[in-house]
Amino acid sequence: MKPIYMEMNGHAVNTIVPPPLSPLVIQITPREANRINVVGDMLVREFGSCENPAYISELHLNAFQLLPERIVKILSNFGTDFSAAQYGAIIFKGLIHVDQEDLGPTPSSWQQMDPAKLYRYGFISSLLHGVVPSKPVQYFAQRKGGGLIHAVIPDEKMSYTQTGSGSKTDLFVHTEDAFLFNQADFLSFLFLRNEEGVPSSLYSIRSHGEMNDNLKALFKPIYKCPKDANYALEDFQGEDVTTSVLYGNEARPFIRFDAAEQIYNEQADQSPEAMEHLVNFWEEAQPLIYNDYVPDAGDLIFVNNHLCAHGRNAFLAGFRKENGVMVKCERRMMLRMMSKTSLINIQSVAHTDDPYLIMEEHYGSLFKK
Repeated sequence: MKPIYMEMNGHAVNTIVPPPLSPLVIQITPREANRINVVGDMLVREFGSCENPAYISELHLNAFQLLPERIVKILSNFGTDFSAAQYGAIIFKGLIHVDQEDLGPTPSSWQQMDPAKLYRYGFISSLLHGVVPSKPVQYFAQRKGGGLIHAVIPDEKMSYTQTGSGSKTDLFVHTEDAFLFNQADFLSFLFLRNEEGVPSSLYSIRSHGEMNDNLKALFKPIYKCPKDANYALEDFQGEDVTTSVLYGNEARPFIRFDAAEQIYNEQADQSPEAMEHLVNFWEEAQPLIYNDYVPDAGDLIFVNNHLCAHGRNAFLAGFRKENGVMVKCERRMMLRMMSKTSLINIQSVAHTDDPYLIMEEHYGSLFKK
């Protein structure tokens, strides 16, 4: 670890900061949570949906005015901190109150979810992105757009897939949409239910500390990344674009990585050199995965998608363990939102008539608009 110079009492002090191994955890006070819930309900009454153009165009103004000051300061600083000490994720414990009765039974898949039941949560999530500041966007590659807020629900038909709808296999840590050049900058995961007690996984490139040979090799533009399991097998054909896994500042890099698709998916067809580097990196990275957090209803994880990957453990959807016995429960339900800090920089891949809809299909290629 290299020393970091900090100023104390007007003097530069040589201090060593260890690499971060876990996310920042913020316990929201009851007063803050009450305020956030009131704000969410107020915005529903005024705008209906967080996709209302009148609301989304003034998102940043609303965010700074309506959210508790402490949360505003934390997220505003988080949006510009890429330092050695920044893990790249924040857990907000008890951010909101979730009315389980109003939410009703968990539907069998996200397609059956009543969007009106998610409106208040969409406003609350969007305000957090607005503070960074960042604009919520949607990707055609995700559910053909599907709106700014996505309900992530275990689907029995996809239970063994490496997707948010899976459940019966571990979802390997990955940065969102690692097969795109214009992937989301920030993500939020708002938990409405987690009665199964499923741990969430987080992994930060900053946890490695200083640059080493395994990491340096990831700057080579030799790695492939197929589209994820949401796509049919025939859609994988012709994906010969190679790129680096690490990019940006060589001392404080960003990461674009998907273990399932780049290492375990044979369709990736990595070169021997690329696979060797990926395996060496993965062996170093796995012990650094943070897996000690089990979300409660009302918790939110906010992630810098360039610094931190995410995943979850396998679980049996709709069952929780009580006194060593598996009993039925409501299935897990999580809301995902994605955002970009600059709409200008994505307009070459955005839909002509919707600046918030990104049409990139795979490393620069576009879906037909």
